Amino acid sequence: MNLDNCPRCGKLFAKNFRDVCPACMKDIDKEYEICTTYLRENKGAIITELSDATGVSIRQITKFVREGRISLVNAPNMSYPCEVCGTLIRENHICDSCRGRLQKDANKMKSTFASKPDDEKPTSAHNAYRIKDQ
Repeated sequence: MNLDNCPRCGKLFAKNFRDVCPACMKDIDKEYEICTTYLRENKGAIITELSDATGVSIRQITKFVREGRISLVNAPNMSYPCEVCGTLIRENHICDSCRGRLQKDANKMKSTFASKPDDEKPTSAHNAYRIKDQ
C-alpha cells in the first residue's frame, strides 16, 4: 500500500490514482459544482469574478480549466493566467510572448552549442575499440 500525505490538508492517506485524500477530493468536487453552477447563471464571468463570488481559488479554477472540467467554449470571457508571467490566456500553458522568448532562448542555446568546438569527440576510429578475429 502506497501511503502519502495529502498536499492540500496534510493528512495521511492511501494513495491510489488521486493525489489528494478522499475528504479533499469531495471538497474539490463541491468547489467544481459551485463553479459550474455560477458559470451557468453568469456566462460572461471572468476568472476573478468567479473566484470572488464562489470562494474557490484562482489556482483551483485554473486547474479545472486545464483538466477540461470547465470549458472555455461556454464561458467566452473566461481566461486563466500564463504559468510564466501571469498574463490572462485562453489556451496552452504559456502566453505567446513567453513562448516566443522561450523559443528564442532555445535557439540561442542551440546555436551556442553548435558553434562550440567538439574537443571530446574523436575525429577518427583509431581511438575506438577494435575487435580482432583469432
